Amino acid sequence: MCRRPAYLRGKARGRDLALSGITDTIGRTIEGLAQPFSDPVIRLGVTGLSRAGKTVFITALVANLMDRGRMPALRAAAEGRILSAFLQPQPDDTVPRFDYEAHLAALTGPEPHWPESTRAVSELRLSFRLREAGLLGSVRGPRTLHLDIVDYPGEWLLDLGLIGRGYGDWAAEVLGRIAGRAEAAGYLAALQGVEGAAPHDEAVARRLAEAFAQYLRAARAAGYSDCTPGRFLLPGELAGSPALTFAPLPGGAAPRGTLRREMERRFDAYKEKVVKPFFRDHFARIDRQVVLVDALGAIHAGPKAVEDMRAAMTEILAAFRPGKVGWLMGLLGVRRVERILFAATKADHLHHSQHMRLTAIMAALVREAKDRADFAGADTAAMSIAALRATVEETVSHEGRTLEAVRGRLLETGREATFYAGELPQNPAEILAPARQGASGWLDADYRVMGFAPARLRLKPGEGPPHIRLDRAAEFLIGDRL
Repeated sequence: MCRRPAYLRGKARGRDLALSGITDTIGRTIEGLAQPFSDPVIRLGVTGLSRAGKTVFITALVANLMDRGRMPALRAAAEGRILSAFLQPQPDDTVPRFDYEAHLAALTGPEPHWPESTRAVSELRLSFRLREAGLLGSVRGPRTLHLDIVDYPGEWLLDLGLIGRGYGDWAAEVLGRIAGRAEAAGYLAALQGVEGAAPHDEAVARRLAEAFAQYLRAARAAGYSDCTPGRFLLPGELAGSPALTFAPLPGGAAPRGTLRREMERRFDAYKEKVVKPFFRDHFARIDRQVVLVDALGAIHAGPKAVEDMRAAMTEILAAFRPGKVGWLMGLLGVRRVERILFAATKADHLHHSQHMRLTAIMAALVREAKDRADFAGADTAAMSIAALRATVEETVSHEGRTLEAVRGRLLETGREATFYAGELPQNPAEILAPARQGASGWLDADYRVMGFAPARLRLKPGEGPPHIRLDRAAEFLIGDRL
């Protein structure tokens, strides 16, 4: 059998890839041209790092958009322009549906509990029937707007920063960062005696990959945010595959057949087969984005966790494509993230008198990324919210002082307890400066976090679950389109 020379086969593969790219571009263009003649769609991405409350945010947002009695700051709701809101089948048949009904039952049932956290991409479509404001409404009649909410793990979003990096740079950066962390002791011990220039041994590769995954799980539990590759934490169907069987090794380039070269090959395969498809199929199609951040949890964990979160958020947001899209580029299917909300969650753990301080800290944490998005033309905002309010405010006396505290049902015991988290500083620099300097602890303060369970609710007809500023968040994210 005759075979074409290798260089001709390479040209054929290149031609096939080029044709595939042209076909994809034409498909996106046709889709973009067709969109103005169908009902408009907003794609809202919801992400955040572990324990930031993505599932609760989406569930509470949808519940309060369907029953709008607690949404006074959403102008379309306050003015009666939302005639109805209802759930429809999502447009992407290959993406799992966000299990809204099960999550809402968990939060509002007789024994409420927090739902399971985000473990994969999911989607939900909420459709609105809207009345136009003023005289235009009587002329045009009601219109329809679809809101497609896309939920994805923040750990996967961190992986987008790997696309432009080589294995050597990534490995050196990771090993330098984890050198002083107690959580990395097991992995660093596993590296002892391992030679990257030695012949590849699959048993060694699997042992190192598992030890590295154990480190990532321990680092996430300790409050660190830089836990990449994200699929090591949420492997799903990729568990045990070569694409998840690599780890950072010290040293320089190595020849073929060596352990280091195989680790490099698998790192490249992870980017090509896992990270890039996620970017293309989900992330690159987002119009609006909310980034949820458990800033209080990081503050409780200490200065190092705060600095780690700041760096992680900067890297995450560097992957966004913020800015405005003109009408012509919109017709051609070009998408940009037009609005980005940075939201510090769990504001119900603090008395409302401290919410502005939490918002200021949130804005300072993402200042670098926010400035970049603002420069590109996107609208950005920082806010402190509680998608589901689990506490009530209470003033207590303690050792001659009056403390503005909160009271809620403890997660561990179910008993009611009053809690004072500590007083956040008025100047965010008092948090960020020690974090930047690598301080081991806070000098003059003790910030604490308590785990609260959802409160038992008695909802009136037309009311969604109680929240803090969820209506303002919705107004910023989608209010202009309602």
